[in-house]
Amino acid sequence: MPRPVGTVRLTVAQALVRFLTVQYAERDGLRERFIPGTFGIFGHGNVAGLGQALLQNAQDPADGEAAMPFHMARNEQNMVHTAVAYARTKNRLQTFACTASIGPGSTNMLTGAALATIDRIPVLILPSDIFATRTVDPVLQQLEDETGGDVSVNDAFRPVSRYFDRISRPEQLIPAALQAMRVLTDPAETGAVTLSLPQDVQAEAFDWPLEFFRERTWHVARPVPEPAALERAAEVIRSARRPVLIAGGGTIYSEASEALAAFADATSIPVLDTQAGKGALSADHPLCIGGVGSTGNNAANELAAEADVVIGVGTRYTDFTTASHTAFQNPDVRFVNLNVKAFDAAKHSATMVVTDARAGLDALRGALAGTDAHGPDATGTGAAEESAAPDTAPSAADYRAPAAHAERARALRAEWERLIEPCFAPHDQELPAQTEIFGALNEMMGDEDIVINAAGSMPGDLQALWKARSPLQYHLEYGYSCMGYELPASLGAKMAAPDSEVVAIIGDGTFQMAPQEIATIVSERVKVILVILQNHGWSSIGSLSESHGSQRFGTKYRMRDEKSGLLDGALVPLDIPANIRSYGVEVQEVSDTESFREAYRRAEASSEATAIVVNTNLYGPHPPGNGWWDVPVSEVSTLESTRTARGVYEDKQSPQRHYL
Repeated sequence: MPRPVGTVRLTVAQALVRFLTVQYAERDGLRERFIPGTFGIFGHGNVAGLGQALLQNAQDPADGEAAMPFHMARNEQNMVHTAVAYARTKNRLQTFACTASIGPGSTNMLTGAALATIDRIPVLILPSDIFATRTVDPVLQQLEDETGGDVSVNDAFRPVSRYFDRISRPEQLIPAALQAMRVLTDPAETGAVTLSLPQDVQAEAFDWPLEFFRERTWHVARPVPEPAALERAAEVIRSARRPVLIAGGGTIYSEASEALAAFADATSIPVLDTQAGKGALSADHPLCIGGVGSTGNNAANELAAEADVVIGVGTRYTDFTTASHTAFQNPDVRFVNLNVKAFDAAKHSATMVVTDARAGLDALRGALAGTDAHGPDATGTGAAEESAAPDTAPSAADYRAPAAHAERARALRAEWERLIEPCFAPHDQELPAQTEIFGALNEMMGDEDIVINAAGSMPGDLQALWKARSPLQYHLEYGYSCMGYELPASLGAKMAAPDSEVVAIIGDGTFQMAPQEIATIVSERVKVILVILQNHGWSSIGSLSESHGSQRFGTKYRMRDEKSGLLDGALVPLDIPANIRSYGVEVQEVSDTESFREAYRRAEASSEATAIVVNTNLYGPHPPGNGWWDVPVSEVSTLESTRTARGVYEDKQSPQRHYL
C-alpha cells in the first residue's frame, strides 16, 4: 500500500486523537484497535484542547477518520481504574486513554497510574499541564517551583509511569506518540504511559505529515526461550524430587492456560497460584492446589515449604506470594523463573528463562520430555498416574515428578477442602460471615463470569477459598491492593466482556472511598452487580491491628463518644442502600445467605445494574491459614498487648531469609 504524502493542519489534540484511532495491536492473528475510546473529565486545562478534538471527532470527522468514543467519568482516579480493568480483561491487548484537566484533576490520576505500572497493565494517561509559553504564569492550579520553571505537579507521574514525556512543542508529539505505543504494547515494558500536555500546546496548530496518521499494527511479542537457558532450566527441574509451579498473572495475560495444563499433565508437578494467576489452571484440574503465600491455603503452603525446586511462571513474587520470604523453607530450594521480563526472571537467584509464558511452558515441556512439545508423545495423557517411583531418579529424557509427590499434593488439597467446609456453612451468629457469601457466589457464578475485588480482608479469604474455573473468572487487583478499585473496575470489565456477569465485591469502607462511578455505570447503561458487604468497620486492618497488639484501634465506624473522647460511640448513621438508590439503581438489602442467593438470582435476571447490600459479621470467622505476613510490631511499648504481639512477631520472623 502506498504511503500517504503531504500534510494536514491540525491542533496537537486533534492530531493525537486521529493518531490513536489508527493504532492496532496484533497477537496470534487477532488484530484489534488498541485504544477503542477515551475516558475523561474536562476542565480549563483540556476542555478547549482534547475536549474540542474529541467533539470534532464525534461531530465532524475527517474523511475516513474512525470514531474515538468519549466516556465521561466522575472521578479521575476511578477512570484510570476502569481503563486498567478493561485492559486486564482484554489480556493487555486493548486499553483506554484517560484525559484530565491540570492540577488536581491530573494528580487524581496518580494512584491509578501507579496501580497500572505495578500490575504491568497498559493505560494511556493524558494529564493537562501548565502553559508551555509561560505567558500565563502562574495559571490557575499551577504549582510554582522556585528552583525551575519547567516543573509542574505532573512530574509526579515520572516514577509511576513506564514512559513519560511532556509535549512542549507540537512536533514533539510524533516521536512521543510512537514511543508511547511501543511501551504500551510491549509485554515486558507495559504499564502506565504518560504524555503530559500543556494546555496551550493542545490548542496549537501544526502541519502534520499525513504519514503520521497511517494505520499501524503493533505486534505483541511472544519471546521464545534461548536454547541454552531452556536446557539450564530443564537440568534443574530434572533433579527435583518435590517441585512446585507457581502460576502468576503473566500466565493469564499470555493466554497460557492450555500450555500450563499440558505441562502439569506431562510432568505431574503441582500448580500453586498467586492472586493474579488464579484461574490460569482450572480449579477442577487434579494438580491445581490453589493459592500460595500469606493468605494461601494450607495445602499449597505445605508443598511450598518442602519444595526443592520452585518454577515461577509469570510471577513477580510479591511478599504475599513468598509469605514475606518465609514460604520456601527447604534450605536447598532452587528457583527456575519463566518471565517475559528479565527483572522478574532473575528474582531469588533463579535460573532465568526470559520468555513468553505460553511459549516457555511449551518449550520446557518439550525439553523435559526429550522431544518437541508439539509432538505426538507430548500430550501428557495419563502422566499423573505414571510418575517415577519416589526412590528412583527421574529419567533425563522423560521427566515426571515422583508419584508420591503428586499423590501427596492431591491428598493435601482434599484435606484442605474438608477443613474449609465450615467456612461456607451457617455460623452460630446473628449475621453471616463473608465466607458464606463467597461460597454462594462461587457456586452460582458461571465459569466465564467475573468476580472483582482488591482490598481489605476479602482478597485473603478469596485466595484461600475461591475455585476459579477459567482464566477470566477471578479478577483480583492485589499488586497495589487499591481500595476504590472494585466499583470502577466492574465498569471496565463489563465493557471488555459484555456477555459475562460482572460482580464487584465491595466493602463498606471501600464504598465510602469511591462510589462516584455508579453515576457513570448508570449513564452508560451498563449492567453490573455490586455486592456491598456492610460490617461497619475496617475488617482487615481491624484483625491485623488486634493480632499485632493494637486492639482494633481506629478501625470501627463509630461516633466520637463525649465521655471517652474516642471513636467508640454509636454506629455512624450511614445509609448505603439509600445512597445507592439516589443514583437510580435498584438495591436489595439482606442479612442471611439464603436471602443473598435469592437476591443474586434476581440481579442476574435483571437487564440493569443492581446492588445487593449484605449485612455481615465484622469478626468473621475467616479461613484457617498457615501463612505469614511481615508487619513489624513496635519493639518497645507500655502496652501488654503490644509486647505479647512483639514476641509472636519475632518467632514468626525467624525463618525469613534471602534465597541465594
